[in-house]
Amino acid sequence: MLRSTRERRTVESPRRKVSTLSNAATRPPKHPPPWFVHLAWRAHRSLYRLTRGRFLWTPSNKRGWGALRLTTIGRKSGEERSVIIGYLEDGPNLIAIAMNGWDEGHPAWWRNLEAHPDAVVRLPHQNQRLVRARRSSGEERDRLWQRWVAVDPRLDAYAARRSTETPVIVLEPRNQLA
Repeated sequence: MLRSTRERRTVESPRRKVSTLSNAATRPPKHPPPWFVHLAWRAHRSLYRLTRGRFLWTPSNKRGWGALRLTTIGRKSGEERSVIIGYLEDGPNLIAIAMNGWDEGHPAWWRNLEAHPDAVVRLPHQNQRLVRARRSSGEERDRLWQRWVAVDPRLDAYAARRSTETPVIVLEPRNQLA
């Protein structure tokens, strides 16, 4: 019986031979190169502008998470900055993770929120919401992180590639804050 090339391939190591199949489970997940991520985001933003968000936004109930448009104030420029990010619902709060495309560093939208926590959120087929952002911590962060992992089990492996802990962001409605 013939075996495929992949099944027969081994990796030479100074200490021992290791099958590439036995290594597959321990390798970190692959993600696209940065140029592709930037190109995809540009295409995403262009489609959003052309369709006014009709085809790109989904509420969180369809696949466990949804997409929202977040408008912040730039920490350096003081100008409005908008980005489309994923979210989960947690009661009246919206939960996002500040992962910079699986790369090091925090995304600009989170750094803007650290400087100016008040923001505006737009959900599909809804009016805009005024929110205040804060970073979750402790047991709350663990609980919310596990909710994201339930939606995407590869998230822990992606986060393990980063040298810093991935912030879990809580967007609370401003009208409910005292």
